[in-house]
Amino acid sequence: MARRTRLISGLLMSGALLVTSLGVGGMASGDDTAPARVSASGDAPAHSAHQGHTMAASTRATADDRDGDGYVPAKTPVTGVKPAVKEPPHRYFHEFQANCTVTHTKPDDPIVYPGRPGSSHDHTFMGNTTTDAHSTTDSLKNGSTKCKAPGDKSAYWMPTLSKGGQPVLPVGPQVIYYKSGVTDYTSVRPFPEGLRYVVGSPTQTAEEFRRHPGFVEGWECGESYFNVDFPKSCPTSADTQLNIRFQAPSCWDGEHLDTPDHQSHMSYPKVRAGTNDNICPASHPVALPMIEFKMAFPVNGDLSQVRLSSGAGYSFHYDFFNAWDAPTLKALVDHCVVGGLQCDARGYDETHPEAGAALDENYELP
Repeated sequence: MARRTRLISGLLMSGALLVTSLGVGGMASGDDTAPARVSASGDAPAHSAHQGHTMAASTRATADDRDGDGYVPAKTPVTGVKPAVKEPPHRYFHEFQANCTVTHTKPDDPIVYPGRPGSSHDHTFMGNTTTDAHSTTDSLKNGSTKCKAPGDKSAYWMPTLSKGGQPVLPVGPQVIYYKSGVTDYTSVRPFPEGLRYVVGSPTQTAEEFRRHPGFVEGWECGESYFNVDFPKSCPTSADTQLNIRFQAPSCWDGEHLDTPDHQSHMSYPKVRAGTNDNICPASHPVALPMIEFKMAFPVNGDLSQVRLSSGAGYSFHYDFFNAWDAPTLKALVDHCVVGGLQCDARGYDETHPEAGAALDENYELP
């Protein structure tokens, strides 16, 4: 309880958490969201995941949040951890892919609006086939998946993209990277069961989207890159698609699987003073995999009628609800992220065949 009191007090004082029943609000003034990977003072406070945005608090009890206060404590908290500052041997890659196909669309959001079907803008869901407003850790674990690895029953979702009012859904397995967001890639550990969070905000402005620490290349199509909103047009060819890449925070407070704003239990790494090293802040010392969405939408030509269900292109955001089989996720994280490899969904790095694969030909533990 003391931890919750300190967290709420700190967020209210900073203007970061203004819990309402209306959903997501605006950004507080004085935002300092320069991505750590580009430039940030090592003495600056760590960037929180929400960067001043507000999220609706859960106001009803669920199987995961029995008292309905918005806090979901970890079953096994991780305590006594200090941010890793070791510099292991340099590896350009430390990642694997979770290739997951679109399963359905629905105006639900089990993180922001649990138990309230139809309360959200429309979302495009990937991975778990059962995701809806009533999803919980247990329901996802008992569901099925359209990820290549059967052990990945996690739920991934984002606002639905449309052109002229007609949904345009990504085709085939989409690329969801699991990477190291910190310099000491050997310190990365698997997600705790039931962890969930929201990346970005549907009400962020164009400038807030551009300056968000998760921003990579914005919207891109053909030779057009770093677009904050949708480009007006793309080359019309069979292999041209509209793409977006966006990174999630990768530092965890070690205590909560969710918080009322669905973001403050997570943080982006910061640059260690006097170095170029990315480390987790003391408030969120546990290094987890950094998820990066790399979505491809089969649309090109005139994009003047392209919209997201949440609004303009800069309203892009996404949600993640972890329901991995724990041994499978650990095998991939240990082999590929901690091992410094560039792996596919099997945990195989074709440039290092001698390292073998984490999973068998069926994408399961051998």
